[in-house]
Amino acid sequence: MFKKHACYLSICLLVAPLVATADALPLEALPVTTPAPVDLAPVQQALAQLPSVCPQLAPRIDAAALVRLQAFYQQQGNAPLWSAEEPRKTLQTQLLILADDGLDPTYYSLPTVDAAANVLCSDIATSQQYLQALQDLHYGRLQQSRFEPLWRSQPPTRDPDTEVLAFAATGLQDMAKAFDQARPSADLYRSLRNVYAGVRQQPLPHWGPVADGPLLRPGMEDPRVPELARRLHSGGYLTKLPSGNGKQYQGELVKAVKAFQLSHSLQADGVIGAGTVAELNISPQMRREQLRINLERFRWLAQDLEPEGVVVNVAAAQLSVYQSGIPVWQTRLQVGRAERQTPLLKSRITRLTLNPTWTIPPTIMREDKLPAIRLNPEYLRQQNLQVLDAEGHPLSPDQVDWARPGNILLRQQAGPRNPLGKIVMRFPNPYSVYLHDTPSQPLFTKGPRAFSSGCVRVEQPLLLRDLLVTPAERTRTDELLATGVTHEFRLATPVPVLLGYWTVEVDRQGSLIYAPDIYAFDPVLIKAMGSVL
Repeated sequence: MFKKHACYLSICLLVAPLVATADALPLEALPVTTPAPVDLAPVQQALAQLPSVCPQLAPRIDAAALVRLQAFYQQQGNAPLWSAEEPRKTLQTQLLILADDGLDPTYYSLPTVDAAANVLCSDIATSQQYLQALQDLHYGRLQQSRFEPLWRSQPPTRDPDTEVLAFAATGLQDMAKAFDQARPSADLYRSLRNVYAGVRQQPLPHWGPVADGPLLRPGMEDPRVPELARRLHSGGYLTKLPSGNGKQYQGELVKAVKAFQLSHSLQADGVIGAGTVAELNISPQMRREQLRINLERFRWLAQDLEPEGVVVNVAAAQLSVYQSGIPVWQTRLQVGRAERQTPLLKSRITRLTLNPTWTIPPTIMREDKLPAIRLNPEYLRQQNLQVLDAEGHPLSPDQVDWARPGNILLRQQAGPRNPLGKIVMRFPNPYSVYLHDTPSQPLFTKGPRAFSSGCVRVEQPLLLRDLLVTPAERTRTDELLATGVTHEFRLATPVPVLLGYWTVEVDRQGSLIYAPDIYAFDPVLIKAMGSVL
C-alpha cells in the first residue's frame, strides 16, 4: 500500500509544475515560436515545439493532453518508449481488446513506423494513443457533464492525470495489468462487460414487430398471438412455438410474457399493454447498443460508487444498499415523470424528517394545486393544506385572491394523507429532492414507475432507515415517530447516496435486466458513441 501511494505522490510532484504552466487553451494557442531550451531532452524539445516538429500530430493534442505527455516522458526519463517492436505489439493487442469494453479500437490506432517517418513524432503519437485509451477506459470516452450531468455535493478528490500516469507506468512492465487496472472494478461494469464481450461477436437475432392493439389479458383471444409467440421464441423466452395458429393467449405463452416483463422492469402480470409492446419492439441492434452505452455509463459512475451507501437507478426505479461493495438489500421506487425528471446526483444522507409536513414546491403549486383550488374551494380542507405568507405566518384562505395568489406557501400537515408519509431521508442538493415514504403504495406494483414530480418515493422506507442508522438511533427514531409530531433527526454518520441512470445490468444469476429508457437518454448516447462495433 505504501509503495502504491509513493508512486502516486511521485507522479503528482512530476505533474504539478507542468500543470501550473498550462491552462484550458488549445495547443495552437500556446506559445510555440520561442525555441526550446537546448538542455531539454529531444522528446521534451519536440513536445515544446509540437506544431512545427510534428505538424500532423499537433492538432490532435490539446493542452491537457500535452501536459500529460510531458509528465509521462519525464516519469520515464525522457527516453523514447516505442522503438522496439514488442512493446508496440503488446499495446496493439490490448487496444483490440477494448472492443469488449464497448470502445472502438480504431479510435486508438497506432501510427505506422517506416523509414520515412519521424521516429520521435511516431513515439509521441503512440504514447498519446496509449494514455488516451487508459483515460477513456477508466473515466469514459465521453464527458458525462455533456450528456447526463451528475451534480456532486463534494468535488472529486482524485486527480485524473495522476491515476492515468500510474496505469501507464505499470503498462511499460505489464501491459495487460495496466489495462485491467484502468478498467473499472465495480461488478456493475465487469459483469456487463463479460456479457457484451460474448454478445458482440454473435450474429444478431431477428424478430418482427408486435402490432399495437387493445389490452390483451390472459385467457383472451387476439390475432396478434402468433406474432407474439414468434417474438418471444426468437428472444429466448419461449422454448417452442405453440402448435397451430391459435389466437388464444394462455399457458406457456403467458408465462413467457411474464418472464419478459420481469426482465424488462415491467409489471409482471402477463397483461400486454402499450408499455410491454414498446419493449417487445425494441430491435436486436438497439438492445446490443444498450449494452455498449451502459458500459460507458458505468465508467462514469465508477468514480462515484462507494463500498458503503445507497445507490438509486432512476431508470429502473430501484434502490440498492451497498455494504463492503456488495448490494445487500433492494427495494422498489417511484421516480420523476419525463416532464419532471429526477436529477442525477451524488450526496450524503445527513438527516431524517420524522412525521414530516410538506411545503409544496413552486412548480407543483403552480401546475397542480392552484388549478385544483380554483376549481374546488373545498380542496384546501380536503387535503389538509395550510396557507402561509412568505414569512411562514398563517393566512385565511379568504384573504387570498386565488386568481393572483402572490407569494404564498401551501403546507400539508403530518398525517396519513401527507404525500411524504412517515419519514423523509434528506441530503444536500440544489434540486430540493429527497427519498421519502408515500401513501401511494399500489403504484409500486406498476412498471415503469415514473410517477413523481422529481423526488424519490421508497416502497419500504423504514427498512431502509434500519440500514442507515445504529441500533440506538433506530430505537430513538421509533420513539419520535410514535409521537406523531414532526422531528428533525441528524444521523451520527452521514451515508453516501448516488442517483444514477442506466438501462441494463446483469443480475446475480448472470441474466440481463433491462429498464425502460424513461427519459429517452439512450438514443443521444448511442449517437455520441459513434458507429456500431
